[in-house]
Amino acid sequence: MAIKTSNQTAQNKFYFISKWLITCCMVGFSVGSICAFFLFSLNWVTAYRENNSWIIYGLPLAGLIIALSYQRWGNPSSKGNNLLIEEYLYPQRRIPLIMAPLVLFGTLLTHLFGGSAGREGTAVQIGGAISDQLNRWFNFGKTERRILISIGITAGFAAVFGTPLAGAVFGLEVLLIGKKRYFGLLPCMLTAYIAHFSCQLWNIPHTHYPIHDSIPAISLSNIGLSLIAGILFGAAARLFTFTGDFFSSQFKKIRSPLFRPVIGGIIIVITVVLLKSTKYIGLGIPMIQEAFNNPSDYYDFLIKLLLTTFTLSAGFKGGEVTPLFFIGATLGSALSTVIPLPLGLLAAMGFVAVFSGATNTPLACIIMGYELFGFQPVVFIAIACIAAFIFSGKKGIYVAQKGGIKEKLYRRLNL
Repeated sequence: MAIKTSNQTAQNKFYFISKWLITCCMVGFSVGSICAFFLFSLNWVTAYRENNSWIIYGLPLAGLIIALSYQRWGNPSSKGNNLLIEEYLYPQRRIPLIMAPLVLFGTLLTHLFGGSAGREGTAVQIGGAISDQLNRWFNFGKTERRILISIGITAGFAAVFGTPLAGAVFGLEVLLIGKKRYFGLLPCMLTAYIAHFSCQLWNIPHTHYPIHDSIPAISLSNIGLSLIAGILFGAAARLFTFTGDFFSSQFKKIRSPLFRPVIGGIIIVITVVLLKSTKYIGLGIPMIQEAFNNPSDYYDFLIKLLLTTFTLSAGFKGGEVTPLFFIGATLGSALSTVIPLPLGLLAAMGFVAVFSGATNTPLACIIMGYELFGFQPVVFIAIACIAAFIFSGKKGIYVAQKGGIKEKLYRRLNL
């Protein structure tokens, strides 16, 4: 009898391990490959738009097509990343697979016609939608399904940014918001690396942001300066969240969701024409790279902030993270004229710190700073990320996030 029980236990363990190995491999490879296609397509539409600037006049029409697509096929999917968080916290139904092609199509249209948006949200939604379909085959329990959603988020993030360690932590931290329940870390780590290498197999390059300045010594004065910079980055993250909420509330006053991106698209086109520049639309990667070499203008981060929150609030698709990189890097670069720290270091600190404050994921952002910029600036990056996280306000860009360390802190301080 004891031998039979022992054999049964061994079989259960073998089934459990095999199930998760197969799941991680399937999610990692499929999401990594789809993200490779997404990045390739995104590079193509960006290059086409830059060489044919007249196409931005079609942004209102693109917005109408996106709105019609979501109205016809993807009403629940319109919640975007918040749907993933809601299903993680309060499981009700399977994340619709249609979310993946809808957000992919909508993001490419947004970037082709000149909206200001990112790519993380798209990759994460693709990952979450694909991973949750495996529940059909393996019949995961409640806790296991949460891990399933986490590894999908992880795969998309790791593949699109080339940062598997940060992706693994982000996939949990964005859902747990400071709670120490990292029970899914191992499958997230495995999936992140599989997704990362699967994307690399397709020879899709990732952008590099080298710091050309020498990193200063760790001293009380430099720690204090990093803290001041981090508080300012937190304020920028708070402004991003506030502005997004404000624009969303204004667009909701337009009764028909079909007309919101049309009206928004017209205003964006007029704005770009008045600015006489396309450097603030799309991902804005050339501006991010320039921020590491020369001081940015003090208004660069603000224009990108306004254009991005307006674009996404109007109903266009894409992520917030690359625009947050833009906002943080250009703000840090501009601050180098008043804060006596190296320009490249401040740009790197802002790059991840504004992201940390807006998404409530300081640990993932510190790890991302290490993966992108190396070990030397990690102490300064960590100070900036934690300060930005604390000073960015009670809520972040994902309204479905609940609880966590920061909410308790703000409640205790009556803020």
